[in-house]
Amino acid sequence: MTTAVAAPFRFFSLQVARTRQLGPSLARVTFTGGDLHAFHSDGLDQSLSLFLPHPGQAEPAVPVELGEGWWQGWRELPEDVRAVMRSYTLRAVRRDGDGDTAEIDIDFVLHGVDPGSPVQAGPAARWAAGAAPGDRVLLLGPAVADNRAIRFRPPEDTDLVVIWGDETAVPAACAVVESLPAGTRARVWLEVPHAEDVQDLHTAADAEITWLVRDGAAGPEAALAALREARLPHTGHPYVWIAGESGCVKQLRRHFVNERGIDRRRVTFVGYWRRGLTEEQLREQG
Repeated sequence: MTTAVAAPFRFFSLQVARTRQLGPSLARVTFTGGDLHAFHSDGLDQSLSLFLPHPGQAEPAVPVELGEGWWQGWRELPEDVRAVMRSYTLRAVRRDGDGDTAEIDIDFVLHGVDPGSPVQAGPAARWAAGAAPGDRVLLLGPAVADNRAIRFRPPEDTDLVVIWGDETAVPAACAVVESLPAGTRARVWLEVPHAEDVQDLHTAADAEITWLVRDGAAGPEAALAALREARLPHTGHPYVWIAGESGCVKQLRRHFVNERGIDRRRVTFVGYWRRGLTEEQLREQG
């Protein structure tokens, strides 16, 4: 069932087409569905809300028939019934011969799914680790390509793009880097837990990409050290995009604004998660 919510976003009923392991920490799930013909996005760091079923459920429980009242109706469902909602970014979109969206990719972080892991896996990681073709989900996504859930918006006079993201932001960061046109100068730092999580990126931009492998380390110290040591090209109009763990993102923003003197209006920073808190807890605080 498809129900319009509020333009430019709507629900899309999707199913898993295939899955692919990208590394120890990342898995790619490709979705398809008849609703996707109405899915429109410019890509980049497009944010999406994904609704997942609980184990044993054939599909996620979201009262989309309530229209704009779906949120309250969803909240009122028993916790073990209502669909698990998680925020993700669009990794890729593929279109058919008519130009309609045929498939989309979403990359999942798989923290805690390995036996003996010191980190407890969340419901989305567990779902992604066991996802199989035909599994059903519900997506709240864009029906209009240029929408407010795209945060990467460099000013027209930008002459250097600077990007940092941890593994939760790697899908968005990679999509952004791959979209940069020829002639764009970019410096990119991507942080992942393991060396096997490093990916090959292809871009027309003049991009220098540095992968930071934590190997068990946590916190913003390594990211700050790498950025403080970095020599950025001389530029008059840089644009900075930072996304990942909220505490680290805030420290990196202070580095660019206070230590490097970049105009705060030219720094986009997005906290995708907060250490020690679930998405439900973050939502309650918000």
